[in-house]
Amino acid sequence: MNVAIIPARGGSKRIPRKNIREFHGKPMIAWSIEAAKRSECFDKIIVSTDDAEIAHIARQYGAEVPFTRPDYLADDFSTTSDVVKHAIQYLQPVSEECMYVCCIYATAPFVTAESINEGLNRIVENECDYVFPVTTFAYPIQRAIKITPDNRIEMFCPEHLKTRSQDLEEAWHDAGQFYWGRIDAWLQEVPLFGTSSCPLILPRHYVQDIDTEEDWIRAESIFSMMMRNGGI
Repeated sequence: MNVAIIPARGGSKRIPRKNIREFHGKPMIAWSIEAAKRSECFDKIIVSTDDAEIAHIARQYGAEVPFTRPDYLADDFSTTSDVVKHAIQYLQPVSEECMYVCCIYATAPFVTAESINEGLNRIVENECDYVFPVTTFAYPIQRAIKITPDNRIEMFCPEHLKTRSQDLEEAWHDAGQFYWGRIDAWLQEVPLFGTSSCPLILPRHYVQDIDTEEDWIRAESIFSMMMRNGGI
């Protein structure tokens, strides 16, 4: 048995009610639920939330909400691993029949059923603890700069001031869409960003972090263009 767990707390700060704000005609969380359903990977699709309105909308789109997430796991300091572990423990003894759990973010409208499927195939074939999508940084991270307290510029890596861009090692970042994991890895809190994880590489245009209003506008524009060109 495989289970999808979608964390969706009600207290989003930077974009209020982000999890259920309308994105291209649907509540944001609906895109994640529907991608999980289309993937046909899961026996259960569960939303972990502390919010009654989010729970109602999640059920409307076909997810289960079998519990209310406790307040101590719904603050600004709760981690994804904490929330997933709590959901797994709540599902016991049913979880004893489960091998893989996929945490899918509620704010990932670019997630596809195909990539969720590919993630499952990767974790089964590679015998790793986790598989999650990654993409490349658009600019060499070794050339990153910071603004000092006195409003001046400094490089994070000044040793690369004269290094050619093509000679710098390529860097990758978490796509922030989903994480397939073995159930024992979630329960034992094995770190996601470690040597027991395998990457699923995505093109950059499939990866849009949505934390600010500017991010939201950009994501909607890219999403509209992709839909006009045949979908995502």
